[in-house]
Amino acid sequence: MPTVFKLGIVAILSLSLNAFADAPASGPASAPASAPASAPVRTILERHDQTGVAGKEIILGTALLPAGTLIDFHTHPGDEVGYVLKGPLVLKKKGEPDRILKTGDTFFNARGVVHSLATEPGSDGGTAVSTWIVDKGQPLSTPVPH
Repeated sequence: MPTVFKLGIVAILSLSLNAFADAPASGPASAPASAPASAPVRTILERHDQTGVAGKEIILGTALLPAGTLIDFHTHPGDEVGYVLKGPLVLKKKGEPDRILKTGDTFFNARGVVHSLATEPGSDGGTAVSTWIVDKGQPLSTPVPH
């Protein structure tokens, strides 16, 4: 496949996901100020066996975090690389300083690294897209107690 064609596909996917990140959620136009924030939504977009590597799969997915929410500490059975479609978000890794991720930033979580993703206080939420290369048949995410 020619490189220009591949770049076109990536550009279209990025624009589509960016539009998804900015789209208003379905439901009431606004919630009362005292209503609790809704929970983050993880969506798996693609899942495929890794070619030529037995026991591995590649997963592409999104995480939509409404304002005031977080995906609590967890690990993955493989590596994760991500891109922030809408920020700011806060990436927390055990033993490291918090990292503020702005729209357009990338991040990496190695296999087994305990991490969390949260909205920045005062922001209106955010969205990230990630690709994981993980052990096939294992849960994508394992919660880790604080």
